[in-house]
Amino acid sequence: MSYKTLAILFTFLVFFSCKNEKTPPAPSIDGNSLEISYAKGFSITDYGDYKVIEVNNPWPDAGKVFRYALVKDQANFESEERFDAVVQVPVQNLIVTSTTHIPSLDMLGETDKLIAFPNLSYISSEHTRKRIAEGKLTEIGNNESINTENVIDLQPDVMIGFAVTGNNKTYETLQRAGIPIVFNGDWTENHPLGKAEWIKFFGAFFDKNEAAAQLFSEIEAEYITVKELAQTADNTPTVLSGALWKDIWYLPEGKSWGAQFIADANGAYLWADSEGTGSIALNVETVIDRAQHADFWIGPGQFTTYSQLADAHKAYTQLDAYKNKTVYSFSSLKGETGGIIYYELAPNRPDLVLKDLVKILHPELLPEHEFYFFRALE
Repeated sequence: MSYKTLAILFTFLVFFSCKNEKTPPAPSIDGNSLEISYAKGFSITDYGDYKVIEVNNPWPDAGKVFRYALVKDQANFESEERFDAVVQVPVQNLIVTSTTHIPSLDMLGETDKLIAFPNLSYISSEHTRKRIAEGKLTEIGNNESINTENVIDLQPDVMIGFAVTGNNKTYETLQRAGIPIVFNGDWTENHPLGKAEWIKFFGAFFDKNEAAAQLFSEIEAEYITVKELAQTADNTPTVLSGALWKDIWYLPEGKSWGAQFIADANGAYLWADSEGTGSIALNVETVIDRAQHADFWIGPGQFTTYSQLADAHKAYTQLDAYKNKTVYSFSSLKGETGGIIYYELAPNRPDLVLKDLVKILHPELLPEHEFYFFRALE
């Protein structure tokens, strides 16, 4: 997922037809459903010799459940059922298409299985950048225009697809060429722990279900501990988020990933009463009217200094958060080639995000914590 796309959508925001395969029978009582506690977009059922992954929301309003068979012996695997892809596991190589997929590979110790990515400059992972420097990853264009010839030449065991709609002819072309395409919908999850739980999705491709579950359990436990600590604070400061983009202020809706973070950090997000899960588009007057006296402004787009804010729009200088120097940004922390690390790693490590936010809103609760993603504006 490119920085450009994410910047336009601000805080988060922000194909193929079925393929006939020999596939296993429909799920039955003999299957063992792996525990998925927060994520709404996928399930995994273990049948011993194979697993079934169902992905139901790879993009908003997908309207279809995608079913994938992960098999240990594809050559002898027979069934009359239909699947969208059949993948031999554990995979020996793969292609992913969003930077949010890469931290799961790092955490599972499978970074060396990644062989290509669309636009390598977006990647910030130190492990992956080392492999790029060694010439071990192939550039395959970008998500809007993937180089299908390169992908076909590479013959990956699987390609993990990212899509914002179901209208992507490139994936159809690759599928017809015999490349298994499996959609990942981590970005559509609204709960911070729901995004992080997609590490279990990746674990299934490497036969590392237990390792993935353990990694997630550690993140979950830390997140819950910090959330409970935040609720002991004596106050609940008010919070503004987002920034202007071409004279429109985009900020997270009340049921979104970003809004949930603020609530769990015991902050009063000023648009928490909105019902959506994406972003709100408002004029600047509306935002200033409600948020002029907000205690904090968290996530002001690409801005990292107060002078940038003042130069960009005089309305910014009317905010108490600007005047009181209580504006915090995640845009200062960048990878080797300029990618914003928050966009890549934050979905996988919500515990680190929450610690940062509690440190901002209630510094007395985490006196020893050093900011990971966020920085006070300069």
